[in-house]
Formats: sequence, C-alpha cells, structure tokens
Amino acid sequence: MKILFFGTKSYDREFFDATWKEKVYQDIHIDYVDTLLIPDTAKLANGYDAVCAFVNMDLSAPAIETLAECGVRLILMRCAGFNNVDLEKTKEKGITVMRVPGYSPEAVAEHAMALALTANRHTHKSYVRVRENDFSLGGLMGVVLHGRTAGIVGTGKIGAAMARICHGFGMKVIAYDMYKNPSLDFAEYVDLDTLLAESDLISLHCPLTEETYHMIHTETIRKMKTGVILVNTSRGGLIKTDDLIRGIREGKFFAVGLDVYEEENKNVYEDRSDAILEHSTVARLLNFPNVMVTSHQGFFAKEALEAISSVTMENALAFMQGKKNGNEVE
Repeated sequence: MKILFFGTKSYDREFFDATWKEKVYQDIHIDYVDTLLIPDTAKLANGYDAVCAFVNMDLSAPAIETLAECGVRLILMRCAGFNNVDLEKTKEKGITVMRVPGYSPEAVAEHAMALALTANRHTHKSYVRVRENDFSLGGLMGVVLHGRTAGIVGTGKIGAAMARICHGFGMKVIAYDMYKNPSLDFAEYVDLDTLLAESDLISLHCPLTEETYHMIHTETIRKMKTGVILVNTSRGGLIKTDDLIRGIREGKFFAVGLDVYEEENKNVYEDRSDAILEHSTVARLLNFPNVMVTSHQGFFAKEALEAISSVTMENALAFMQGKKNGNEVE
C-alpha cells in the first residue's frame, strides 16, 4: 500500500516515521507533502492507494471526486473529527474513511483547563508585562474557581476528563449530554438551559453536527450568567462567532478561551506573522483583553501524537488486510 500524507509538519514525520519502522508495516510505503489536501491539490494523490489528512483540510465532494479518479481507496484521518469529509461522496465512490477516535483525552482536557486558567487569571498578559519590567497588577484580577459550578457540554472521553479536572479543583460539576457517563458519579446531569443558567465555567466537548452547529448563539448566550467563563476545544462551528463577539462587547463573559474557531482553516498550523488579517474574526477576538486564543493545539502532546501515529498505521494495516477494527466512519 502507498499512502500520501498531506499537510505534514516536522512533528508529524517524526512520530509517523518512528511507528512506520515497526516490522508489521513493512508492506506500507509512505510519502509526505507539506501541502494541505483541498480540491485543487487532491491530484497529487495520483498513484497512491490511500491519503492521510487532518481536521484542517477540505475533503468536500470535488476533492473526493479527484481522489477517486486518482485511484485512492482509503482516507485516513489522523484525528477524531471527520466533519470536513463529504461522507455521501466517499460512499458513492467506494472510498473507506477511517479515523482515530481517541488519543489521550487528557491532553485536550488539560489544555481546556489551561485556557480557562490563563484567560481567567490573565497570565498571558502578565508574562508579557513582566518581560518589559512592568510588575503592575492592574487588569489582571481573576476569580477563584473552587466552589463554583462547571458546566460540561458533552461527556465523552474528553468531556469526562475535563469534568474530573474541574471536580479536582473543588468545583460543582453539572453536565449535559444525550447519554450519561456512568464514570462521572460526582456530576449532575441537567438540561442545556439549566447548565447555561447555572454554570460559572462552561466547557464545550461535543462533535460538530447539524444539531450542534452554532449551539452557542445570541439566545443561548443570553441564558448564561453574566461573568461566565467559556471554553471551546472541540470545533469552531459550535459557536456563532459574531454573536460571541457581541456578547463579549456587552460584558457577558468574564473570560473566553478558544483553541478552535470558525475561521481557523486558513491560519491553523501556519505562520501568518507577516500577514495583515484585515477582515479576520480571529483578529477581532484577539483585540479583547479577556480572550485567550490558541492554534488548535489541544491534542499537541507527546502521548497524543504517539497514539495518533500508532492508530492511523493500524487502520491502514487493517484495511490492507481486509479487516474491520471499529475505526471506520460509517
């Protein structure tokens, strides 16, 4: 099997090369390109059996059409999400899609809490000040999380990990999910309106679907407490950005921590330091002193990268051997 890895960075190659050297994968040949997989670049896969893509790539119908013409039979997503893949078109073309359903949930959950703490206590601003010998405290006051209420939206593996962290901080944990997680015996499950109204910290941990798209919008923001802390490490599309910005301007949020945002595809994992983001919603968000934004790095921990490379290669091997391992996207 020949696999073309799109949009790879040095760290991708490091971890995948280490996994690929294992003897079990000796019949798999892999090549890397820096280019993102989008409709215009899909033709680079000509002659390959499979492609490996990430969450920031465009696997819409035109891209799938080209991949099929190139002879690609397998799309390996080196991530959990697959909302950027046109699954109707892959089924039509007979292309299998496989993903990595779990890779260190704690890595993402710990980053979510890091965002909450950073935005709350303004440590990013303090760090910059102290480097300039400015030791003043004005504008750096935060709130104590101990004893407050954490609302966890989505209690799968990552949401459950975040719930445990919040519980460890001495917070009351309430949760919203269609399915209760039996391991969270300390959490109280409530409806979404109750969670929005009672939470001092709201952390989003649900997939992006038609039902969850823009679940955070003007009306749901109005139901939140004034002074709430909002964190999103799941998918940018969960939040309607213009409504979020309006809420920030109106003083609804004490702090906001975002690892994902609607406009991230053009920027994520790229150096845009020389660019002028004239009409960028990201630039607008960065203007607020109580907003902390990172570049979709919640997964970016050694243990997670090891798991991603290992499971992705296992997926390729299972497909090559005609086996199903449960990681197929149906």
